[in-house]
Amino acid sequence: MALIKSISGIRGTIGGIVGEALTPIDVVKFTAAYGTWIRRRGAARKVVVGRDGRISGEMVQSLVIATLQSIGLDVVNVDLATTPTVEMAVPAEDAGGGIILSASHNPKQWNALKLLNELGEFISAADGQMILDLAAMEDFDFCEVDELGSVYRNSDYLQYHIDKILALELVDREAIAAQGFKVLVDGINSVGGFAIPALLEALGVETIFCMNEEPTGRFAHNPEPLPQNLISVSNEVVRQEMDLGIVVDPDADRLCFICEDGSMFGEEYTLVAVADYILKHQPGNTVSNLSSTKSLEELTKKTGNQYFASAVGEVNVVKQMKIQHAVIGGEGNGGIIYPALHYGRDALVGVALFLSHLAHFGKSCSFLRSTYPSYHLSKHKIELTPDIDVEQILEQLKEKYRNQPINTIDGVYIEFEEDWIHLRKSNTEPIIRIYAESNSEVTAQAMVRQIQEDIRSFIF
Repeated sequence: MALIKSISGIRGTIGGIVGEALTPIDVVKFTAAYGTWIRRRGAARKVVVGRDGRISGEMVQSLVIATLQSIGLDVVNVDLATTPTVEMAVPAEDAGGGIILSASHNPKQWNALKLLNELGEFISAADGQMILDLAAMEDFDFCEVDELGSVYRNSDYLQYHIDKILALELVDREAIAAQGFKVLVDGINSVGGFAIPALLEALGVETIFCMNEEPTGRFAHNPEPLPQNLISVSNEVVRQEMDLGIVVDPDADRLCFICEDGSMFGEEYTLVAVADYILKHQPGNTVSNLSSTKSLEELTKKTGNQYFASAVGEVNVVKQMKIQHAVIGGEGNGGIIYPALHYGRDALVGVALFLSHLAHFGKSCSFLRSTYPSYHLSKHKIELTPDIDVEQILEQLKEKYRNQPINTIDGVYIEFEEDWIHLRKSNTEPIIRIYAESNSEVTAQAMVRQIQEDIRSFIF
């Protein structure tokens, strides 16, 4: 069982011992701390709550809503909704914040409280620490009966979200509709199963084949949209003779595409392709995190614009995007952040912009992919145990590779001429993530093996 407290929220497995997993008592404690933070900062006494399709979602949602009421906050319950939809609902409601109940790409036994500020953006590390401190001290004051908050249900925000996307200047509905695209959607038995088809219909796509569309939370395959988890989806794209396959994670803030021949477009290149389209029409800076492909940096510089890197985590990418006035940004895991709509990873706007790009390109998805570099990004992880001192390991790696260019804004990022490797402790799982990129797949894998050997030598 696991309970992880980080800038990505309060995340854990359902069931188990209080303080060691996401139990009902933990849900109430951290929600009460968040509600207390809302009240003490003088924000609007209203919170938007939404959830993905997880099995535990309805139970956790009931606990969260009741706790917020007990703190004296009104609740707008948008129920089943994508993460970006909830993010957009917060400022639309003039709310003081929002809570998204989703553990993103984690398996079905996980759930999480993802905490938003009044802008509908993830709270800062400093605010997150304040909430954790309130929870640790149990420093909250529940209301008397006449001051309890009210609950309002609003199921209109998906349409609101779609309407805002259609109104974007660079979303070309006419071009998309004219192409007659045939699109397969893998909803991974969560909210993407109804949100993405609704968007496609609004964009004029007439042929939509849905897989795993019922939001039961019983995910048909591992919910992280990686190639090894999408073999059956890829085969179905070919079998159904689709022009494109669209895959999202359970809360639809990550996005990847499958080409008409069943090949993976590559989640790393979701952001590259969308940025390519944006920069053709709207010159400006771009941002991605350190663990993302260098293709975005190369594309950005080729167009005469500037690229900037951030630490991993949506809140870190957004902060850098605001500082650099970026026109597009995101993460290499398929997370698109388009500030013309809002500052949050959004698979829906990613779909609309990518289809606009593909429609203007006028050729197949696989041909579009061939126009971008084919760098090999190798992704691995090391499971953590309580006796592993991650900070000490990172310090030892810095010392061993001290003669190489090293970036330490997020773990350790080491450059080797044209290649790089990045090690960091995950915000969402008890693991160390290891990412390496090279022109050669063999080289990328060899780099990872060498670092793994280094770590084993440090531990033993």
